[in-house]
Amino acid sequence: MSFGQPAQAGGYLNPNNDYTIGEAINDGIQDLAWSPTSNVLVSGSWDNYVRCWEVQQQGTQFNAVAKAQIAHEGPVLCTAFSGDGSAVFSGSCDKTAKMWVLNGPAQGQQIAAHDAPIRSIAAIQEANCVATGSWDKTLKYWDTRSPTPMASVQLSERCYAMDVKHPLLVVATADRQVHIFDIRKPSQIYKSIQSNLKFQTRTIACFPDASGFAIGSIEGRCAIQHVEDKDKRCVLSLNNSRRFFFFTCYACCDDRNDFAFKCHRDGSDIYPVSSIAFHPFGTFATTGGDGTFCFWDKDARQKLKTFNKCNQSITTGKFNARGDIFAYTLSYDWSMGAEKYNQSQPSVIRLHSVAEAEIKQKKKPGTGSRNSF
Repeated sequence: MSFGQPAQAGGYLNPNNDYTIGEAINDGIQDLAWSPTSNVLVSGSWDNYVRCWEVQQQGTQFNAVAKAQIAHEGPVLCTAFSGDGSAVFSGSCDKTAKMWVLNGPAQGQQIAAHDAPIRSIAAIQEANCVATGSWDKTLKYWDTRSPTPMASVQLSERCYAMDVKHPLLVVATADRQVHIFDIRKPSQIYKSIQSNLKFQTRTIACFPDASGFAIGSIEGRCAIQHVEDKDKRCVLSLNNSRRFFFFTCYACCDDRNDFAFKCHRDGSDIYPVSSIAFHPFGTFATTGGDGTFCFWDKDARQKLKTFNKCNQSITTGKFNARGDIFAYTLSYDWSMGAEKYNQSQPSVIRLHSVAEAEIKQKKKPGTGSRNSF
């Protein structure tokens, strides 16, 4: 079936009454990305394709119009938009990254190469470059006009997840390390820290203010971590004295600001956290192998809402630039093994209309609140 022709969604329940994009995909969907300037959505999937839709929005109603697609020679693991929304970048198991200029022909231009699959990609508008993280244990920066990387950094292990919020770039690796970069000095690791989670990292996302990140693991758990050490000290200079006094800045350095919490569990069943996405309000969403997505407030340590469970894993989810649409994917994540894979059930993308009351911070709950972490 050619792209743009509607397909059946394979019997998926729709317990949240969300809009289902008509084009089903006959393999796993690995990643989604929204344009920063418009409601244009792209997906990357295991059938080697990057697909693009324009999402027309009337209040809480949607219509997704299929625009075009391009192909890699291997599964597509990651996607990202340029800062002006004019181009899409994608990384693949074929060890290359491509740039697709959306107002041109539906074809990709190779802009990067690694010695192993490219797991993560990000466009850094402030530095006029694209960053790629690979299973070859390197992070590379690219000028899209040159086949040679601007810089290459050796990582401790394979890149499993990466995110950027200027000036912060974080790379989570297979050994549960998080390598932190100041992208104004892109070739130097600012610091490396151990994840607070004991099991393999699946996803990472920077805070909107770039002061830290949220990280999720295969063990149904997330952690909130800040860039600066918990015991960081601040210096207070008195205007009328040359003496300096050291004091603990509880507003930004309190030990209680770093914490972990359980999520995407059903009784004794534990599911991976597949993605984390921050909203412009500073709250965030998680998606999981249990078929749910949840909205959270890290500052109040409060779960804002858990949505009704779907009858398939949710492999990724992203907010659009305005934060009024949450796109998520129903797709088998292989955590239950090959014997549970149903080839007749394709992957689909759904769009949830985000109400402000669902995602906006609420007053911090008192002790014992059922929604507190």
